[in-house]
Amino acid sequence: MSTNARISIGIAAAFAVVVAVLIATSNRTTDDTPAAAPDRVVRADSHRLGTAADGKVTFVEFLDFECEACGAAYPAVEKLRKDYAGKVTFVVRYFPIPSHFNAERAARAAEAAAGQGKFEAMYQKMYETQTEWAEQQMPADARFRSYAEALGLDVAAWDKAYNDPATLDRIRKDVVDGKEVGVTGTPTFFLNGTKLEPKSVDDLTASIDAALE
Repeated sequence: MSTNARISIGIAAAFAVVVAVLIATSNRTTDDTPAAAPDRVVRADSHRLGTAADGKVTFVEFLDFECEACGAAYPAVEKLRKDYAGKVTFVVRYFPIPSHFNAERAARAAEAAAGQGKFEAMYQKMYETQTEWAEQQMPADARFRSYAEALGLDVAAWDKAYNDPATLDRIRKDVVDGKEVGVTGTPTFFLNGTKLEPKSVDDLTASIDAALE
């Protein structure tokens, strides 16, 4: 199977799960266009995985590292980052789902790595290893610490940040913002402050291309 085919299947699976989540929460308002509160979609301290010099187009993902749909979407998002490098600013925001036992811990691990300039590396590590630790009802703290070691981080400093209440506060600020702009499940994507409802990778590409025109 070709790489493009695997990506298409993955993104299709991701959005099938997202649709199920939206159906399960259908009692909530679905027309929560966040354009009226752009500062809640992206903040100055939000993590950027790539920045466009002109600042014309910004793609934001609210994610949960333990979320299977986010894991399925990850290869597609990485491809978009490659295809639109230098043209689109890519932003990641935390939205750990409470029912995912290690989701908040994974976000803390990434945030602790960010303090040493390794957010992107930990972000990638989480998805590359997701099947090894996700959907388990046991703390993955030791495993995440081993990732910090493997990435060459100052582990003592990482430990301190991982356990610092300020790290958790930072993550929960993203969650509050996400709820304010209508995030009800993950992954949820925004383009220039408007929530997208894609059904495929092609939908994401078409939206980005239109924004760049």
